[in-house]
Amino acid sequence: MTLSLASHRPLHPVAMPLILALWLSTIGNAPLWLALLDLPESHSPRAWLGIAGFGVVVLASTVAFLSLLVWPRWRKPVGLVLLLIAAFNSYFMYTYGVVIDPSMLTNAVQTDAREVRDLLSWSMLMVVMLGVLLPGWWWWKQPVQQMPARALVVKQISLAVVATLVMLVMVWLSFENLASTMRNHKSLRYMVNPFNTVYATTRLVVGQSAHASQLVQPIGADAVLLGSASDVDTSPLIVLVVGETARAANVGLAGYDRDTTPRLKQLQDRGELVYFSNVSSCGTNTQVSLPCMFSDLGRDGYGKTEARFENLLDVLQRAGLAVLWLDNQSGCKGVCDRVPHAETRELKDPALCPDGECFDEKMLRVLPERLGQLDPVRRARGTVVVMHQMGSHGPAYYKRTPTGFKVFTPECRSNVLQECSGQEIINAYDNSVRYADHFLGQTVAWLKSQKRPTALVYVSDHGESLGEKGLYLHGMPYAMAPKEQTHVPMAVWFSSPMLNHLGWDKSCWLDQTNQPVTHDNLFSSMLSLAHVQTRLYKPQLDVFSGCQSGQRQVQTVTGRPGAPEHAANPLGTTVDADPKPSHG
Repeated sequence: MTLSLASHRPLHPVAMPLILALWLSTIGNAPLWLALLDLPESHSPRAWLGIAGFGVVVLASTVAFLSLLVWPRWRKPVGLVLLLIAAFNSYFMYTYGVVIDPSMLTNAVQTDAREVRDLLSWSMLMVVMLGVLLPGWWWWKQPVQQMPARALVVKQISLAVVATLVMLVMVWLSFENLASTMRNHKSLRYMVNPFNTVYATTRLVVGQSAHASQLVQPIGADAVLLGSASDVDTSPLIVLVVGETARAANVGLAGYDRDTTPRLKQLQDRGELVYFSNVSSCGTNTQVSLPCMFSDLGRDGYGKTEARFENLLDVLQRAGLAVLWLDNQSGCKGVCDRVPHAETRELKDPALCPDGECFDEKMLRVLPERLGQLDPVRRARGTVVVMHQMGSHGPAYYKRTPTGFKVFTPECRSNVLQECSGQEIINAYDNSVRYADHFLGQTVAWLKSQKRPTALVYVSDHGESLGEKGLYLHGMPYAMAPKEQTHVPMAVWFSSPMLNHLGWDKSCWLDQTNQPVTHDNLFSSMLSLAHVQTRLYKPQLDVFSGCQSGQRQVQTVTGRPGAPEHAANPLGTTVDADPKPSHG
């Protein structure tokens, strides 16, 4: 006698989507109901009625959706996929406090093997067992009555119509409570399984299809290099370090009560380094922030267009500079596609790349060799290097730090952050910030050893939540993201030869350090630092604009239709604008 989870009596085919809808609406949406019950305004009998009404809305809408989706030919595989989606969504929403929106789904699609490994855990396996394998076994083995196709179509469409009517009536009866709750807690709308994934997938597929069909449009066709050097030994070298998941709240330079940035603090105390204390990111995840911060469109413009444009690196390369991207992360998200680039995952180093994942110092070790492989003619004019850190990428923060840099203990040694105390999580994260400080200090030391003019610019792509308000990691929709995910560190360092080369006084940008700055400022600031002239330059977004001789008294030109007649350039003079806009 064998044990079977499935009934030997065949079920009516219409019962199958009903049963699946009931599972998805209850157990499959457990994080949603827990979040609703945790709201301050939910602790009253009226609120409970509102939650019950919302439950009916979710159940009815799920029944309507499944009645139109689940048909005999693909009934069982579709059911398994929906169970899998609900289980994984629920796990990540409950464990890390994230929501499932298009940007989060994009992150999931582009996650590499190293990041997947960091997310695996026994608790995830348990969720898969209870949420997929057990109900999935019943779903797959359950016999279903045969019914003529026409009759089944009539019955399931009728069920969808009835369920839709029930949903509309319930929305009408509880509209006031529903509207208020969704307006005050927007994250809830991204927590309803499986509609969050359906919505995000639709947006992602449509967006990527439109994006893929677009040719990359050039920008900065008028870009030229001013005052270039004549050989490699005297040409400037600018290193831009893009931090990963570094939040300003845990940076010693920003007033944090722990000394997480001792080497940068030494540079700051000697007057060599300037820290910008009020910097906001373009987005809350790498997929959005990285291409956005290198775009000339700014956060608002970047988020409103599906068109594909070149970026800062293309403009610098077009002006004649040598450009190099070194990546210790999951890729450059298209930013480095048209410039020389290399990834550390291709390297093997037992000391710096244990288990196939490299510490950030590996980029600095290979930098001299990679620089030597660049076009010498371009290098003689100047070089811009971007190093994309692994930084503080979570949830396995402890993996981001070599053994000798674990200053704050005990640290969380799990990728399931709820298994650790809040202090252990902070310790592991702070160790990663302190190691990033070491990496930046080593980079500055190497730049100081060069005879040529050198500079370093450091800015993180986005921040991180470490349990505040029940949130972990990052990726919340920007409009509802906490400050921990958008307030990022930024610092600049210049060698004395670089200041002489630029003709700047290092105090000329000090009045900017406490002013609001965003990733929008990076494009024009880097053009200014690299001495590249183009009509895309916007002096009001250049944090170094006060360093220019003559204090620019020129109009701002964006290189788009309707621009003024003249364009500003980084040296404070005016040049005739190209009558044809570079893009737009």
